[in-house]
Amino acid sequence: MRILLANPRGFCAGVDRAIQIVEKALEKFGKPIYVRHEIVHNKTVVDRLKQLGAVFVEELDEVPEGAVVIFSAHGVAETVYEQAAQRRQKVIDASCPLVKKVHWSAKKQAGKGAHVILIGHAGHAEVVGTLGQLPPGSISLVATVQDVEKLQFPKDQSLAYITQTTLSVDETREVIQALKKKFPAITGPEKGDLCYATTNRQAAVRELCSEVDLLLVVGSSNSSNSNRLRELGTSAGVSSYLIGEAADLCDEWFNGVETVGISSGASAPEEVVQQVVLWIRERYPVSSVENRVLLEENVHFSLPAELIAG
Repeated sequence: MRILLANPRGFCAGVDRAIQIVEKALEKFGKPIYVRHEIVHNKTVVDRLKQLGAVFVEELDEVPEGAVVIFSAHGVAETVYEQAAQRRQKVIDASCPLVKKVHWSAKKQAGKGAHVILIGHAGHAEVVGTLGQLPPGSISLVATVQDVEKLQFPKDQSLAYITQTTLSVDETREVIQALKKKFPAITGPEKGDLCYATTNRQAAVRELCSEVDLLLVVGSSNSSNSNRLRELGTSAGVSSYLIGEAADLCDEWFNGVETVGISSGASAPEEVVQQVVLWIRERYPVSSVENRVLLEENVHFSLPAELIAG
């Protein structure tokens, strides 16, 4: 049996930055540091930060007045910043800069008088934060071509679209095409706002699928970009599974398998990937473990000023 590791895989620059923010804040301000929602969608990461002294909460009323609170990499609605100010909480924003870019785009288009259409998945933390950048009624959410068909606007309404950063490349293209067909004057980024990490990881998995009998994607079930990788394998006709850790693996998946492909979502630690490799090697005769490098990523985001100074 061969094991092929997709590359790029694992942590993106936004996730790496968010984790560092929690670690640096604990060093600078001491325990406890409060984090609103999971800093990134990965249980292994969250559990490790809990052990270091981070306290994860769902809402700001669980955070004492005047305490330090970190906002997750997914971004938050404008009302969350207002709530923090009212409670005199010291905010450290770990929102991914690429998500913040989408927020800025939404506000810019709305400022020009456009109704904004967000392509994304309802309920995802990033989508909730992006919808919350604009007043209700000035932004609409669609996920599919069928959703686009239901949209109705006055003929003179200016329209613009933005997208969640972690969507399927292929599905996003289809929805954008549907928007342009129905609303020829609509404006927006040609390929959507998908981040480099989403695009690169999907491209690497697409390459891998031509060689493997089984695809394993390491990532949490609530991780959008991890789910998209698993779906990509399935659509390519490869048996594909999303696993949070090595303990989730099943022996029956490996029946008749000669080549296993492994990738991981942008919030999944490399240590879990290596634990999966070890699990396989302990049970099956593995002839080789190969890194299949599609491209090298060299993206880095700086930390907030309040964690660098002093």
